[in-house]
Amino acid sequence: METTVILLKPDCLARKVVGEVIRRFESAGFGIRGAKMMAMNPEMLREHYAHLVGEPFYPLLEAFMMSSPVIVLALAGDGAIERARMLVGPTDSRKAAAGTIRGDMGTDNRRNILHASDSPESAAAEMARFFRPDELFGG
Repeated sequence: METTVILLKPDCLARKVVGEVIRRFESAGFGIRGAKMMAMNPEMLREHYAHLVGEPFYPLLEAFMMSSPVIVLALAGDGAIERARMLVGPTDSRKAAAGTIRGDMGTDNRRNILHASDSPESAAAEMARFFRPDELFGG
C-alpha cells in the first residue's frame, strides 16, 4: 500500500469541482488517509516548488497558490503514486487527454486543478510537509 499527496488548487475550489475530483479518486479505488484545508504561505510554497523558484513564472504561481485555501489529501492504494498521476494527466491541461482530471477540468499549465506527488521521495516529503503523523489514518 502506497500513499500519495494531492493538492486541490485554488481553481479546483473556485470552479466547485472538489467533489468530482475526490469522487474520481475514490472510484479508482483510492482510500483517504488524510484531508485538510489550509492557506499556503510563501515559505511553504518555496519549499514545495523549490525546483521552480528560479523560473520567471514562479511569482505568478506563488500568487495563484496563495489566492485561496487549498485542500490537501493523502490518498492510499496499490501503486498510488503512478496510478494517481495517470488519473491526473500531464501538468499542462491543454495537453492532457480527455478522461483525465486535468484534461476534463484544467485550463492551462498553472490552472490545472491539482498537484500530485511524482515519486515516493516527493510523496514522503510532501506528507511530512503537510500532515502531522496524528493527522494520517489507515495505512
